[in-house]
Amino acid sequence: MKVGIVGGGIGGLTTALLLAKQGFQIDIFEKESRLGGRLAFVEHNGYRIDEGPTIVLLPKMLTTILEEAGISSNQYELIQCDPLYKIHFADGTTYTKRATEEEQFCEIERSFPGESENYKRFMVDMKKRFEVGEKAFLQKSFVNKWDFWTWQNVKFLKQLNANQSMHKFVSRYFNDERLASAYALQSLYIGGNPYSSPAIYSLIPYSEHAHGIFYVKGGYASLVPVLEKALKKAGVQIHLNAPVDELIIEENEARGLKVRGEINEFDSVILNGDFPSMAKLSKVKEKKYVPSSSCLLFYFGLNKRYAHSNIHQYFMGQDFNEHMDQVFKSKTVPTDPAIYTFYPSLIDDTLAPEGKGVLYALVPVPSGHDIDWDKESAFMDQIIDTLEQKGFLGLREAIEWKQIRTPKDACDFGLYEGGSFGIAPELFQSGVFRPQLQPYEYKNVYSVGASIHPGGGVPIVMQGAKLLADSLVQASHQSFEKLS
Repeated sequence: MKVGIVGGGIGGLTTALLLAKQGFQIDIFEKESRLGGRLAFVEHNGYRIDEGPTIVLLPKMLTTILEEAGISSNQYELIQCDPLYKIHFADGTTYTKRATEEEQFCEIERSFPGESENYKRFMVDMKKRFEVGEKAFLQKSFVNKWDFWTWQNVKFLKQLNANQSMHKFVSRYFNDERLASAYALQSLYIGGNPYSSPAIYSLIPYSEHAHGIFYVKGGYASLVPVLEKALKKAGVQIHLNAPVDELIIEENEARGLKVRGEINEFDSVILNGDFPSMAKLSKVKEKKYVPSSSCLLFYFGLNKRYAHSNIHQYFMGQDFNEHMDQVFKSKTVPTDPAIYTFYPSLIDDTLAPEGKGVLYALVPVPSGHDIDWDKESAFMDQIIDTLEQKGFLGLREAIEWKQIRTPKDACDFGLYEGGSFGIAPELFQSGVFRPQLQPYEYKNVYSVGASIHPGGGVPIVMQGAKLLADSLVQASHQSFEKLS
């Protein structure tokens, strides 16, 4: 079977490897000059830092799928983060998430006396729910919607209070509002509002503690050349600087792809671009989705190293709820935003010249076109001032190189409404309500990526790729049996 893949993001690359192992002939058409999609580096004069994803969650899922795709663990290195990260609250309180249970109990009692029993209750309850949720949602697709509506799934959704927001759900466990925010902010990893994203995503903060947070040595994007090497070895044809002009449809079935005016015929086609943006290519009516949040991203090359920092940190503003309202409701420039920082030079000296370091900062901001980011230099200066005051003393003097990317850059790259994480993880854009691996009525057109079930985040997108590959392999076996 010949398969054409539109887009060389992590979902397309993983699908290609899994299918190539099963004997499929694969062509990847990537509009950029490189593979990887959002899994990329920003580089300048010896400085290199991840452009997009930085936090490695669900390490077992990641390593298992890579192994199945033919990439052994000796081809990359995962380093466990301990501490997981540190949260700085506006009142001066700090809370550090640790890799061991005993240390975490001590940390909670230090920062939030009396809350350790609540944390234990949260972890016990969520362990049971994660085991059910992983099998019920992450390991299944719902092309047939009725596959979702089983009594067991409905019971599970009721147990998890899926109609509640993530923040409201975790507030049932923690008395202190700051601690509730510390266990609800993780919906931002996939571009969702903690105050409206459904409670099922509270499995993310559980997973941080249960499975750990990891770092890929050399940067998350260092996985891309490993994947590319394996793809070439498997005989996958990679076409760079090759935007697809048209999906050729005849009698409700894809016949191929038109690239640079030439028609390439395929038995099946996989769309790995940001899904809502694929409607025009697929000749279907464009549907409106709620986009995820966007990000204002800062990349710094520094002439010094910070010895006492953490790899991952969060600097919270005075009012987290107000920040989220500005991002998701009023669509305005945040007045006092929460800021995430990534400082991999603490454990990785390969990212900058000797004695120097790199720093990444992310501010959740609105997606869409309501803000003219070219006129927001004062806000960007405010963020740098906040970083210098709260966590990185002497930052301005240390900056040798700086680059800032805005939602406009995300739009120009092809991300839906400039959202950084695909469509938002709202209740009616999650699970069975999210676009599935076969999202159109065309018989042989499939899709994979952050906007497709099971959702965003590198390991989850890879899990979506596995679901897609398994589905195509099963379909090919059934076709062969009919022919026989």
